[in-house]
Amino acid sequence: MKQLGRLEKIDPREVWPNEAWDFTPWLRDNIQELSEALGLDLEIVETEDVVGDFWVDMVGKDVGSGRPVVIENQLGPTDHDHLGKLLTYAAGKDAGVVIWVATDFRDEHRQALE
Repeated sequence: MKQLGRLEKIDPREVWPNEAWDFTPWLRDNIQELSEALGLDLEIVETEDVVGDFWVDMVGKDVGSGRPVVIENQLGPTDHDHLGKLLTYAAGKDAGVVIWVATDFRDEHRQALE
């Protein structure tokens, strides 16, 4: 008989205190989890890559389509600062896919990306 676990909502900063040093490397090493959740075949090419004077969390590609991908991590609710970063990174890397990992999405930010 299989044992079932119990889901528990926690603050992601309890697991990954720092986005760049803790969460980004974990996500890079476990990218298949994000790939499955999104229905994409993601391959990470670079972490903490330069875009002008800024640093994008991850750059990769969707293997199925060959489209460049940028991933921005935010272990909290979405904000204008990260939206601006994501758009800057997408333009700088000519991304065909943008992925914003956050705990909660404001409707205005979701609409801006759509």
